[in-house]
Amino acid sequence: MNKNRNLFLALQEIERCLRDSLGVDHVIWLGEGIVGDDTDGHIDDIARFVNPTTVVCIVEANSKDENYGFLQDNYERLKNARDQNGEKLSIVTLPCPSPIYYEGARLPASYANFYIANEVVLVPVFDDPKDAEALGILQDLFPDRKVIGLRGNEVVAGLGALHCVTQQEPAVNLSRG
Repeated sequence: MNKNRNLFLALQEIERCLRDSLGVDHVIWLGEGIVGDDTDGHIDDIARFVNPTTVVCIVEANSKDENYGFLQDNYERLKNARDQNGEKLSIVTLPCPSPIYYEGARLPASYANFYIANEVVLVPVFDDPKDAEALGILQDLFPDRKVIGLRGNEVVAGLGALHCVTQQEPAVNLSRG
């Protein structure tokens, strides 16, 4: 359970809120997020649906990395999860970039924080040897879109990436002063 959100709601209450407000009828719960994430686990840094039955999930290959255990747990949860029709999901793994630090703190760098647009998929890249691998995996998953890597080092210093910065903002009532 998150340490900084929904502290007083049980999982069933959260699921009911999602059903009532979004029409969701099936929820898959993942565990901890990546190190450096100030929200206890933004889903867009961990796993993303790329179609109704396929999920990309980041995994850390280095068993000594502090993200390894969290991400293996999430990967196992997804492998055991079912879709809304009770079918197994197709899980595609994405690598993790090497750790990035800013002022001594590890940043939540993840290739999963991509943005899907009409004709392109914009993917954060981090001047890392795994950038090309991640872009190739995503290009295979989005054959009708051009997958473009955009340097994400500076953006992730704000504790988000491309998907985060493209999210909706509430309307501002300028007449309120």
